[in-house]
Amino acid sequence: MADGGEPGTVRPGGRTARVREAVLRAAEDALTEQGLTGLDLADVARRADVGKTTVYRRWGTATALVADLLEDMAEQSAPRTETGSLLGDLTANARLVQRTLTDPRQGPLFKALIAAATGDARTATALHRFYDIRVREWAPCVRQAVDRGEVPGGTDPHEVIRAVSAPLYYHLLISGGRLDEATADRAAEAAVTAARAGVYVTGGDSKPQRA
Repeated sequence: MADGGEPGTVRPGGRTARVREAVLRAAEDALTEQGLTGLDLADVARRADVGKTTVYRRWGTATALVADLLEDMAEQSAPRTETGSLLGDLTANARLVQRTLTDPRQGPLFKALIAAATGDARTATALHRFYDIRVREWAPCVRQAVDRGEVPGGTDPHEVIRAVSAPLYYHLLISGGRLDEATADRAAEAAVTAARAGVYVTGGDSKPQRA
């Protein structure tokens, strides 16, 4: 590879950055419409109005392009909200996930990426990395709640954040149930209730906290 390093891992600026942006947006469109099996680098190049040689040289494979897309999505995600309470913070997190999954563009894109990850190891690794970044972004709100005495010491921040989004993805992918703000709020409330009860304690003081 001319740029050096693994395809899809370089973060250049200038014209090359504009080309990357155009290609990633074109890849989003193609994934949403056709899924990973229909993702073709030549088609992406056509959609992005970029030379095929450029796309093949930079990414090489469809899965490398998907991995770069997921990294870009993680970088562009909205920052964590701080409200001063665990319920407020987790509600903000749940509503962010809910808005993303019900967005006319982002919802189908996430479905396509998750489906692709079930059959492709590299896509799965990239998807795991994406969610790990997002979980780590929001984990401090749980640590702050521990410091405020809202939840027991030893509460696993990552498990609490995962507990918020899990039912929302269940609605999206499995049940087909209503995915609105009320659903997001219930997910946040359930996670806070469980955290206060010590459900996510992995060490230290497991004494439940009062509301």
